[in-house]
Amino acid sequence: MRRKSLIIFLFLIFQNISGQTIVNKPLRVKITIDSSSAYGINVVNLNNKETTVTNSNGEFSILAKANDVLMFSALNLETYKRIVGRDDIQIGVLAITMHPGVIKLEEVVVNSKSLNVLSLGIVTKAPVTYTTAERRLQTAGDFKPVMLLNLLGGSMPLDPLINKINGRTKRLKKIVTVEKKESNIKFISKLYDDEYFIRNLKIPSENIASFKYYIVENENFKKVLDTKNMTQISFYMGALAEEFKTLLTNNN
Repeated sequence: MRRKSLIIFLFLIFQNISGQTIVNKPLRVKITIDSSSAYGINVVNLNNKETTVTNSNGEFSILAKANDVLMFSALNLETYKRIVGRDDIQIGVLAITMHPGVIKLEEVVVNSKSLNVLSLGIVTKAPVTYTTAERRLQTAGDFKPVMLLNLLGGSMPLDPLINKINGRTKRLKKIVTVEKKESNIKFISKLYDDEYFIRNLKIPSENIASFKYYIVENENFKKVLDTKNMTQISFYMGALAEEFKTLLTNNN
């Protein structure tokens, strides 16, 4: 009788201990999102470090026990944490609703200046651009007397000397000069319309073209044009306008 009672007593204690033992059980979870797919959401059990990812239906299975904390995260969603309850473990199924998150971007300052190899630091000096005539002149070469010294070493380039003899370099120089003047006239015409010459500089409309050719012949004004400084260009052009009008008056 005593032995039977002892067996029953031990059985009850074992049952009690077994009932109190906490065991991880598979927990099936379904995630729903308001306006986007629930695929690829990262899931972490912060207690047992188990991880998984949701399938295309927003479903997954993970080992968990009561009071475990599950964390759900994705780039486009608000991070969500959920404590697993005893009822969740008993039912074995859990439903979660997540919400789209706001992705914070760092402030971007847009610079009005265009990007190029100089501004990006790829080169330290702006590359020189040449017109067709300038490129031809570069190819032809400009003969200088100092080049004769290279005859001693046998390394004197022949093209500059030949082109000097036949006059090709001189012709190319004239073409480059004409191109430069035409380029300056186009630049001035782009900056100032005819109305400006008539109203501000008091140049007669029939003499505007002549005035443009007159100012691009001035060496000092050409240097000012190269600076692209509008204030200096306008100031210098005003002074040349007075000279030009004086010439017109004297010729009349």
